[in-house]
Amino acid sequence: MPLIDALKALASQLVFLHHLAFYGPLGAAMALEFPEVSAWLIDYARMAVQVFLVVGGFLAARSLAPAGQFVAAHPFALIARRYLRLVWPFAVAISLAVVASALADQWLDDPAIPERARLGQWLAHVTLAHGVLGADSLSAGVWYVAIDFQLFALFALLLCLGQKPWGALLVLALTLLSLFYFNCDPALDNWALYFFGAYGLGAAAWWASAPGRLRLWLGLLLCVGCAALVEEFRPRLLLALTVALLLAASRRQGLLYHWPQWRISAFFGRISYSVFLVHFPVLLLINALFAHSPDGDAAALLWWVAVSWAGAVLAGMAFYRYIEQPGMHWQMPALRLNSRWRLLRRRLF
Repeated sequence: MPLIDALKALASQLVFLHHLAFYGPLGAAMALEFPEVSAWLIDYARMAVQVFLVVGGFLAARSLAPAGQFVAAHPFALIARRYLRLVWPFAVAISLAVVASALADQWLDDPAIPERARLGQWLAHVTLAHGVLGADSLSAGVWYVAIDFQLFALFALLLCLGQKPWGALLVLALTLLSLFYFNCDPALDNWALYFFGAYGLGAAAWWASAPGRLRLWLGLLLCVGCAALVEEFRPRLLLALTVALLLAASRRQGLLYHWPQWRISAFFGRISYSVFLVHFPVLLLINALFAHSPDGDAAALLWWVAVSWAGAVLAGMAFYRYIEQPGMHWQMPALRLNSRWRLLRRRLF
């Protein structure tokens, strides 16, 4: 799906640029030399995470319930595999961030450098509970990995709770609750409920764009999104709705699997998760070097920005090749919970 590759590539690069403009002396220098660009990156580039959320819901619906009905035997093995898929590269990345923070701390005194890590803090990250436990982050953007896991687990459980069409209806009901209530309360931003609106829009985009399905469903998706924006305008929600409609329209028109045919977007989409995980340790080290370099003009600053970008991409390529890609083939042992889960589902429904 080259369109999804392109969206992931663009989103990962915007997240990198946001952190580049936000952290360290390099970010401060960008704010002085290019104030308007820096302000835009700080205020708006971070919303690219909404792209990942919508794409995540779209792909989850495609794999778990392509026709609105849960197609797997039970959710627990899927959730366990998802955890392993996320946490192996994540654990390596935060370990690299701990090392990079210790090195940068020798050369640079800046609030961007996390405090020295503790074992309990590292374990909270590895269990993906750092957000809900209030543990200080060991790297930038790590909250998203925990939220992604929460969203997938909640999505799988909702689908499995009900037989067709109840599972999909439960997902859509929670999507509405998130759009109109949970997502309006920033105190919930460590929980999947806050982000489920964007994730559910992605799932709804898959279901509404099925071949032969009435265009009415796409219109209903648009109306729900617009109503949520009228209730409380949120630029991040506008972006999520736009991406969901783009995915739905591309699938309906037959473009999802054929457009755009760009090798560069396919490449950057493939390594997007690795770049997302390792770019912050690279930024820490480059900021430490930049702090000890002579003051330069705008051209010199752009050179440092280019070096930061190249370092993040090269680190992401290596991380994908030696860490993320080998971990894709690992499997969790099968969980023997089918009978108990079916009994619980029969009692509830």
